[in-house]
Amino acid sequence: MIYDWEDKPELNITPMVDIMLVLLAILMVIAPNIIYEENIKLPQGSITKQLSKIPPVHISIDKDKVLKVNKDILLLDASFADNFYLYSKKLDHKATVLISADRRLDYGVVMSVLAAVKQAGFSEVSLATNG
Repeated sequence: MIYDWEDKPELNITPMVDIMLVLLAILMVIAPNIIYEENIKLPQGSITKQLSKIPPVHISIDKDKVLKVNKDILLLDASFADNFYLYSKKLDHKATVLISADRRLDYGVVMSVLAAVKQAGFSEVSLATNG
């Protein structure tokens, strides 16, 4: 065999590049689907304490100024704040109070009921609307 020492060998890297591109494409397709899961041991909660849902207090005022508190009728007069304070002693003060009033009523009437509810010790008071 006669070797020509002047010849320079040519490296063909095209097959290696093709293989690397195929591997890169496979990695890019699979990588989003890899889910790493680590098991965490959570502490046990207290089973003895049960959450109780407190029923809300519904106050409704119609156009004739008839005020109902959970189906009980109270008079809407000058002594309403005192009467509601006495009535609220049998209610849970952590309950949500929902006030719904007729739209034809004077704004001051609704605000006086709201003030009486706040003075009785309720902290979560909402005004109901149509929409």
